[in-house]
Amino acid sequence: MKAAQIKKYTKEFKVSVNEVPTPEPNENEVIIKVMAAAVNPLDILQLTGSVKLIQDYRMPLTLGNECSGIVEKTGNNVKNFSAGDRVYTRLPINRIGAFAEYVAVDHEALAKMPSGYDFITAAAIPLAGLTAYQALVEELEVQAGKTLLITGASGSFGQIAVPIAKSMGLHVIVTGNTRSKDKLIKMGADQYIDYKRENYWEVLSDIDYVIDTLGANEFEHELSVLKKGGRLLSLRTAPNKMFAKRNGFSWLKRVLFTLAGNKYDSAARKQGKEYRFMFVRSSGDQLKQVTEIAEKCHIQPDIESRVFSLTQINEALELMAHGKLNGKIIIKM
Repeated sequence: MKAAQIKKYTKEFKVSVNEVPTPEPNENEVIIKVMAAAVNPLDILQLTGSVKLIQDYRMPLTLGNECSGIVEKTGNNVKNFSAGDRVYTRLPINRIGAFAEYVAVDHEALAKMPSGYDFITAAAIPLAGLTAYQALVEELEVQAGKTLLITGASGSFGQIAVPIAKSMGLHVIVTGNTRSKDKLIKMGADQYIDYKRENYWEVLSDIDYVIDTLGANEFEHELSVLKKGGRLLSLRTAPNKMFAKRNGFSWLKRVLFTLAGNKYDSAARKQGKEYRFMFVRSSGDQLKQVTEIAEKCHIQPDIESRVFSLTQINEALELMAHGKLNGKIIIKM
């Protein structure tokens, strides 16, 4: 089979499409014939080695974190999936490899695709959907009736996070570009702040929860709109002591992450608030919950008009890193 691989971490987009053996399932795995895989900023971070403190990979590495496809084979212990099932997944962080014709996946990371969805649309959902679900349920521990701000919500994450947050009974405020306003309002956002026309930190206050997708430059502004006792969760800024503890990292990594996040933890504590960082993990059970919300809310993430082939992987990664995106980038097998 063909697979898009790197031999070492690199800042150059020179991924090779290689012939490799088609995987066989162990007793707990499912072999998926990949029909579509989505390209994400995370793929760039893994390609360059930017997240190797969180997860370091053996080489050669087949890239790709989320995909949709058809079950080809199942291991002896797999009872909830069978050949022919249409499935999708955010692959386990230690066993990625969606940019390939086939991939072996632990059955506990899989879910059946939303009913009526095509493979391309389905492939765009797992990573953002699980990020939103874990952010809201596990990290923020949201309560219905409270207010959530998502900064930088114009992209695929916002398009999935907004309806999930609304399904949990939250009042949702988002910031983003002019182009995405109508779509996110239609998906349930209660208030949309166009960042080119208005500074959210000048008009908002007493927010219960913030999800940051923009990074360290926005930290002070995001913290300022939180009410006392509020919680700020970043997907980009810096890992911290709580992140290391919750993920069971080694003593050395705990020290490193504690140092990396110390100034953000301290700044939040001084104001009686809390800072958190997360890195999405695979979960078939949670993806089932996301599937139900996707079906009920008819979630349709934007897809880039140009769909790439596996042999065009470097062009797709280049677009992810430097292009102006109108939706999720998809590799069609």
